[in-house]
Amino acid sequence: MALKGNGIVLGEELDPVKPSGHLDQLFRQTRAYHAQLSQMADVKASMMLTLASLISTFSIRYLEDPYLRWPVVVLICFCLATIVSAAYAVMPKLDLRTRPDLDNPHKNLLFFGTFTNLEYDEWVQAMNPIMQDPTQAYEAMLRDVYQMGIYLGHKKYRYIRWAYISFLTGLILSTLALVVVELVNLTMR
Repeated sequence: MALKGNGIVLGEELDPVKPSGHLDQLFRQTRAYHAQLSQMADVKASMMLTLASLISTFSIRYLEDPYLRWPVVVLICFCLATIVSAAYAVMPKLDLRTRPDLDNPHKNLLFFGTFTNLEYDEWVQAMNPIMQDPTQAYEAMLRDVYQMGIYLGHKKYRYIRWAYISFLTGLILSTLALVVVELVNLTMR
């Protein structure tokens, strides 16, 4: 079975799989771990949003001070970049206008973003073969776990990383700007 970066499984189907308690536990634990990672990402993004917003709010009053103006401008600009990155990390990313291709054997019917555009009867009819065949059921769970991981890595944690990098860069550059302003003031005295 070949995996492609966009979460679609290409190639041969899984070899026949017999129902097994250890496989069920594996999927249960992995899905719970992904849910926990998603929740942690949301908390980190919220923390960065709050911190950057507070720093921006409290820094604005120093824009009128000629000594602090440029360090504060740098800090506020990077805080705004942090806010945008953190907000994008937690922003829902669903296409609620496109119906899934039910003929595509690699669709993920376990993901709510896929079946929200289907009528209940359509979804049940598409799920029926998956529920009747353990191999298809395990393949559906495997695809769902893989796509959750891809989503976490590419959509949530990437933007949270950018938020942290932006915030740290802003702190460092605003500190450097403050040092430069101080050196310029010292040489002008």
